[in-house]
Amino acid sequence: MASQDSSAPPPPTGGSERIDAWIWSVRLTKTRSQAAAACKAGHVRVNGQRVKPAHALKVGDEVRLFHADRERLVVVSKLIRKRVGPPVAVQCYVDNSPPPPPREFVAPVAVRDRGAGGPSKRDRRQMDRLRGVAKR
Repeated sequence: MASQDSSAPPPPTGGSERIDAWIWSVRLTKTRSQAAAACKAGHVRVNGQRVKPAHALKVGDEVRLFHADRERLVVVSKLIRKRVGPPVAVQCYVDNSPPPPPREFVAPVAVRDRGAGGPSKRDRRQMDRLRGVAKR
């Protein structure tokens, strides 16, 4: 009986691969457990359908991933089993993701001097006005 070894060739074009393993292999997530957790939480869709981590992925499938406050939309062009470097990983999919939001649109975080204590009543009212919080 022949056993599979890690140097096995990638699956043929007609084959399939687990969605969580593929997302990790092409570096869309840092760990495979993050990929599996995203699938379980419903943050991964294949051709518009929510999928479990063991879903079989095929060439031509559209994968939509919500991860790290960003939406990634990729079309599978090649199936791989092992994690590869970034130059090889980008050849395995066509990235149709919307561009990330510009950094200047991210709201600045208020910084208080160390030891200054909490905000005064006047400071708190000014912060509420900036945020648009209505009075009770």
